[in-house]
This record gives sequence, C-alpha cells and structure tokens, in this order.
Amino acid sequence: MANVAQAGRPYGQPFYFNTQSVLRHPMRLSALLALKEALLEEKYEDCCDIIGIAKEFGASDWEIYYLLEDARRSP
Repeated sequence: MANVAQAGRPYGQPFYFNTQSVLRHPMRLSALLALKEALLEEKYEDCCDIIGIAKEFGASDWEIYYLLEDARRSP
C-alpha cells in the first residue's frame, strides 16, 4: 500500500469523498461505495475483488485505506 502518511488526513478522521473529482469518475465512486457497503455488511470475501475493480477505475491507495480503516466502523 502507498505511503498513507502523505494523504493529508490524520488517522481516525472521517473520510469524505472529494465531490469534484468524483463527478468526473462515477465508476470509481460506485466501486468505492460498493467497498464501503461490503465492509459494513461484513462481506469480507468480496472486498478483495471490489478493491481490484476500484483500482482499475482509478481509486487511489489512500481512498481505499481510509475506507478500510474507518474509525466509525466497529470491528
């Protein structure tokens, strides 16, 4: 995974999608939202495939990282 320390957000901060860049990449948004939904529904076996799809559509490492490490989601 990329160096997430350069992402500009401290750990534990909620992640918000950049709406301007999302409007230009709706497939990336769809993949990231699918990942978030799979995590919330605890369908961890699907997450690997969804991450691969999100990366194909241009999702950055820090976007995926903050969805995986969302402090609001209880383990």
